Amino acid sequence: MAITVSIELSRDLEIPASYDEVFNLLADVPESASHFPKVDKLVDLGNNAYRWEMEKVGVDKHAIQSVYACTYHADKDAGKITWTPIKGEGNGVVSGSWVLAASGDNATAVKFQTSAELTVPLPSLLKLAISPVIKHEFNSLVDTYMNNLKKVF
Repeated sequence: MAITVSIELSRDLEIPASYDEVFNLLADVPESASHFPKVDKLVDLGNNAYRWEMEKVGVDKHAIQSVYACTYHADKDAGKITWTPIKGEGNGVVSGSWVLAASGDNATAVKFQTSAELTVPLPSLLKLAISPVIKHEFNSLVDTYMNNLKKVF
C-alpha cells in the first residue's frame, strides 16, 4: 500500500550578485545541490541527469526516503534552467525551473518553481495525516536552500 503526495511551490528572491555568477552556480547541478539540505547522495547519471537521494526521515521500518532523478537544461541567453523527471528512478517525480533576470547594478532576480509527486509506502488511511507533514518538510527544505544560496553571495 502506498500514498502519493503532490507538492507545488514557488519562491521569488533577489540575490546580491551578478547574473553570470548566479546563473553559473545554479546551472552547475552538483554545486547548487551542495547547498540543498539533507541530500544523502547526488548521483551523476550522465548527460546532465542526476539522481537525488535524500536522507531518510523517520525511525527504523517507518523511515522514508525521497529518491528522484531529473535531466537539467540550462539556457543562459533565455535566463532559464529547467529540470524534467526521469521516470522509473526512485519514488518521486520532480520538475521545475529557475528563471533569472539581471536586477540593478549587481543583483539578480530569481524565480524558483517546482512540482513534485512523492509516493511513500504508507497505508492510505494515513494520507490525511502525513500529507501536511511531507509538504511542510519539503517547504522547509526549499526555504533553507534559498537561504543557503543567498549566503553564498
